[in-house]
Amino acid sequence: MKRYSPEGATPAMAQWFALKAENPEALLFFRMGDFYELFFDDATAAAAALDIALTARGTHAGEPISMCGVPVAAAPAYLARLIRRGFRVAVAEQTEAPRKGKGAAKGPLARAVVRVVTPGTLTEDELLEPGRSNLLLALVEGPASTGRGRKGKGAEKAQKVQADTPLGAAWIDVSTGLFETASVTQASLAGLLGRLDPAEILAPADLALGDFDACRAPEVLVPGVEAARQRLASAFDVASVDAFGTFSDEEAMAAAVAVDYVQRSQAGKLPRLTHPTPQTDGGILGIDPATRASLDLLRARDGGMEHTLFSAVNQTVTAAGARLMAEWLSAPLTDVVRIAARQDGWCWLRDSTSCRTALREALKKAPDVARALGRLSLGRGQPRDLSAIRDALHAARAAAAALGDVSRLPPYLSKAAASLGGAQELEAELVRALAEDLPARLDDGGVIAAGYDGELDGYRGLRDNSRRVVAGLQTEYASRYGVASLKIKHHAQLGYVIEVPVGASSRMKDRDDLMFRQGTASNARFSTEELAGLDARIAEAAERAAAREKAVFNALVDAVLAEQTLPVLAKALAVLDVQQSCAMLAAGGSWCRPDVTDDTAFDLQACRHPVVESALPKGTRFTPNGCDLSPNRRVMLLTGPNMAGKSTFLRQTALAVILAQGGFPVAAEKATIGVVDQLFSRVGASDDLARGRSTFMVEMTETAAILNQAGPRSLVVVDEIGRGTATLDGLAIAWSVLEALHSTVRCRAIFATHFHELADLVDTLPRLAPHTMAVREWRGQIVFLHEVLVGSAKKSWGVHVARLAGVPASVVDRAGRLLKELEREHATGPKPLPLFDTQKILPHEEENTLRKRLSEVDPDTLTPRAALDILYELHKQAVQEEGSPVQG
Repeated sequence: MKRYSPEGATPAMAQWFALKAENPEALLFFRMGDFYELFFDDATAAAAALDIALTARGTHAGEPISMCGVPVAAAPAYLARLIRRGFRVAVAEQTEAPRKGKGAAKGPLARAVVRVVTPGTLTEDELLEPGRSNLLLALVEGPASTGRGRKGKGAEKAQKVQADTPLGAAWIDVSTGLFETASVTQASLAGLLGRLDPAEILAPADLALGDFDACRAPEVLVPGVEAARQRLASAFDVASVDAFGTFSDEEAMAAAVAVDYVQRSQAGKLPRLTHPTPQTDGGILGIDPATRASLDLLRARDGGMEHTLFSAVNQTVTAAGARLMAEWLSAPLTDVVRIAARQDGWCWLRDSTSCRTALREALKKAPDVARALGRLSLGRGQPRDLSAIRDALHAARAAAAALGDVSRLPPYLSKAAASLGGAQELEAELVRALAEDLPARLDDGGVIAAGYDGELDGYRGLRDNSRRVVAGLQTEYASRYGVASLKIKHHAQLGYVIEVPVGASSRMKDRDDLMFRQGTASNARFSTEELAGLDARIAEAAERAAAREKAVFNALVDAVLAEQTLPVLAKALAVLDVQQSCAMLAAGGSWCRPDVTDDTAFDLQACRHPVVESALPKGTRFTPNGCDLSPNRRVMLLTGPNMAGKSTFLRQTALAVILAQGGFPVAAEKATIGVVDQLFSRVGASDDLARGRSTFMVEMTETAAILNQAGPRSLVVVDEIGRGTATLDGLAIAWSVLEALHSTVRCRAIFATHFHELADLVDTLPRLAPHTMAVREWRGQIVFLHEVLVGSAKKSWGVHVARLAGVPASVVDRAGRLLKELEREHATGPKPLPLFDTQKILPHEEENTLRKRLSEVDPDTLTPRAALDILYELHKQAVQEEGSPVQG
């Protein structure tokens, strides 16, 4: 931005320069009357982003001052557009009221920045998605690494954050008060970012954020460990932050950074936050960003929310319930006890139809308590926020009545139900205090019900009686001056005036009891001493009524914020909403309660893809399939043509794990799933031109991540490894990756491929189970049955798929002839290369492979089962090498 000197500026523009200097990174919304004005480069940027007119007024330093503006009443809509385009906005308001008479101040009214609007600090409903959390995430390197030098030659290498560098993470949702922390490493950071999907990230400049780099905020100062702990303790008015749990040094530093940033964005005011809660990833299923993108959990690959797992299973009726459901889907559990507790709750509701129906109806009337509390705590609450608290308390009582006797409920439901009975006195107070028809804004008046506050009623009576006096005066003046069309109106600058048509004004201008005030083309305006006095009395009564109403409103807000049971009640309503949503889903009969166990069992019967099924035209049936990855057949090799349903099968298996471990019903007849600790899904790949990576490079990078991170309790579903390079290279890579998954990683896996040669590995990989997609040929056409069968594909159907895709017939016919010729050559040609003949893999002439294999074994670390497997392997290798002398 071009720097302008404030020298020679008008008093109002001098204010602008001072406030802009305090917030150089933000656009400055400068309040002037009923508009927020923007000047200089701010105006140019905002006008382009908002598609509004850019004008100029006056000059500064010999140049026109560019400017644009937006109405204060419409500001939230414009703010939303600017935030979506990556801007930050500082809002400057008048901080003193205009004074009249002798004590009136000269010059512009005082102004100050009352708020900095950033993506991670939003509170208004107009700027937020109701069913999605809006998180600010702070990341801080551990204290041992924050002091390293960052300047001079060789600094770039030193700046790289190592994979094992401890990182403190703290995230806050200003709109709901959520505040949590965690300690992670650079290696596990991607998984945390994918799970949280933060709107804004505070992080060191040298910390790689991958796909979330666009969310990076300007770098901020990081306090020392002791200063950070003191800052947190002070913010929550406790002697030590350890009162809330055990926080690592880096967690405390990150939490302090987040709190400071939020407080600065709110002009020094800290919103209502829950105390910081340390989290661990030990009880959460690991899902990296690539897997999340592949499975369309909360957002589809086009950025929308329509064709996602969330949209397919969501039957919540409240915004808070939708947010909690999204949280459960983003962070499935690995603790079978917690999973079973969630399942017990919705199973009880599924079997209690009348209770479920009554609960759902009660929850439909529950507003968003958490976000209402967030706005009230920041002083930005409006009448609707108080009414939201009142109505939510009504809904809580109705929900408790629907659930009935708490003792008969399963623990998960009874705990939530027990939290619905609080704040009864507050509810009664709000019912008495709030008017039946509330205005949108407090300044509009009429928020507090008549009869609640005697002083307010008195001011209102004086104000309203004066208005009746005005109506009487209008009748009297019309008769006195002989002008039937005479009106008494209120003018913003002139106060109450007599307004008459121009034709009638000539006989009124010479009267001693009238003062001419203003003329227009059609009307003339006069005043009297009586009207002037009345105007003062009405204005004073109206001002006193407005001031008293604001005082009563603020007292109610204080009472709401002092009620400690409200956040717990809000969470209980959200939990019940998710539980009834699960019950509604399961009540249809086509969803089951999965049996989640603490072993490595895995058996899905008649499983379906919930997103694909929900998108099918009405009356179209989804073809279900089973999936058995039990320990003795834990790796499935899946072959078959494109369009036959391999990708759908892979994804539905992964989604079944997410649903089961999230505590949700699963789209299957029956499901048994041993807890998965990490889930990897690589279905469909694309290039990453922005980072200079080809499709094959992306594929290999993701494959490396799987092989380096997956373990025996993981689930891996991959599609067409090796497709992005030459056929022999691709086959070799796919072969070795499949062997690694089977014998080294030893995980449960589905390996989809077009390399039919891999089916021969069944003879050497004992836990490999070949399956294929069923295809039927009918009169030269292929029919995809979308069924998974035991066995392997006998032929490729690529030419047939090309015909279905609309490739010109001449090209398809030519391809068919070439394919037959190639198949003949393959059948009569030389024997397969040793690489592809699993029974004839020979060692190099000088290499003793038995000795080499034994040297790689550490007997002290082997389990009896692993030792037996190695013995069988060496025996088989010795048989294969018979006739080849042992080197030594």
